Amino acid sequence: MRGQIVEVRFEGTGVPEFLDILTSPQKPEVKLEVFAYGEGQTLFCLSLGPAGVIHRDMEVVNTQKPLAVPVGNQVLGRVINLFGVPQDGLGPFNEVKYNQIYSDGPTYNIVKTTAEIVETGIKQIDFFTPFVKGGKIGFIGGAGVGKTVLMTELLRNITFSHQGVSVFAGIGERIREGKELWESLKRSGVISKIVLLFGQMNENAAIRFRIGAAAATLAEYFRDEEKKDVLFFADNVFRFVQAGNEVATILGQIPSELGYQATLETEISKFENRLVSTENGSITSVQTVYVPADELSDPGVAAIMGHLDSVLVLSRSISARGRYPPIDVLRSSSTIINRKIIGDVHYDTVTQALEMLNNFERLTRFAAIVGEAELSAADRLQFNRSKKLINYMTQPFFTTEAQTGRRGVFVAREKTVNDIAKIMLGMLDDVPEEKLLYIGSLSDAGLA
Repeated sequence: MRGQIVEVRFEGTGVPEFLDILTSPQKPEVKLEVFAYGEGQTLFCLSLGPAGVIHRDMEVVNTQKPLAVPVGNQVLGRVINLFGVPQDGLGPFNEVKYNQIYSDGPTYNIVKTTAEIVETGIKQIDFFTPFVKGGKIGFIGGAGVGKTVLMTELLRNITFSHQGVSVFAGIGERIREGKELWESLKRSGVISKIVLLFGQMNENAAIRFRIGAAAATLAEYFRDEEKKDVLFFADNVFRFVQAGNEVATILGQIPSELGYQATLETEISKFENRLVSTENGSITSVQTVYVPADELSDPGVAAIMGHLDSVLVLSRSISARGRYPPIDVLRSSSTIINRKIIGDVHYDTVTQALEMLNNFERLTRFAAIVGEAELSAADRLQFNRSKKLINYMTQPFFTTEAQTGRRGVFVAREKTVNDIAKIMLGMLDDVPEEKLLYIGSLSDAGLA
């Protein structure tokens, strides 16, 4: 044994298949997944069970099956681990069906795309980076900038009105956050529509490396067998990349030039290509991506971003100024900003707002040197309107009510577009900018 890697010698001519599970007849908790072939009759396996029960000269047998997880309506409302064992204290499953966790994804001819916008109720997302049913949205940011909070709020908001089911994959994140999420979903009354799979950061790399595939299997089952629309949440996809890197390092595989495993792009593509919509149903995916040292050009982060339709970059400097959610809209992007998808009014408003915020960045640097009073009258007007727009984009969340003392709000996309148009047209020039901090819509705050 070397960490999570176990070397196994097999006898006879029956070579185990790649990804087969080996186990011990005496200790069924032993689960070894065939990962690579060595010289002669040796295999290198990932240890997916407790390491303390494995010893030299232990006899193992081939189950001739890959890892499988329980699927079906029985798993809704439950918390399970990689092996499908309930972790919520509500007892085992009865006569549940199991599906293998590996799949090549749907074929090209049955993949289907739509232009139906998913409304989140979060002003910054719905306005600047909307995403569509069947699309992928990613929250990109360093440690402690609010990726999990934003995902939890979004999960709560859209699951509340969603007619299908939701799958949540906790990949290498904190146990405390998983527990808090479960409690939050129970309080909000949407737990019965969600299944949660956790392979948290205290688990070994092999389990963190496979939990995403197990969650994708459940999403595929509900899409293909139950023909339902699925919301898929993954927190955190970078931890999946990190776990794969750990496994490759233990195996002694030669890394790429920048330190990641040579198979990085393949592993990400296999995972992301399963999360697509078909003729049977849709999978709408929301993913968080940790950014090491806040470096967006990191190869692991870049590999994930290439698969996302909408990218929200969370800024540490905005968070430090006390503006939440701390989304940097000028560094964020969305392929959905298209007249045919979001409509003429929204398109014209968002392009004008981005132009105003770009100009605000320039004026901020100028004002820092010579003072705001030295700006021209026209520039000063645009500068003040930009500050009102930035304050309007802050929002109290339902999931942080206990921490902030502010009641959460859900704002419809149409209201957000209309409110921003009013701010840019100068209809709130007489309103102090502080009045726009942490409100819902202008009408809810009595400003329209």
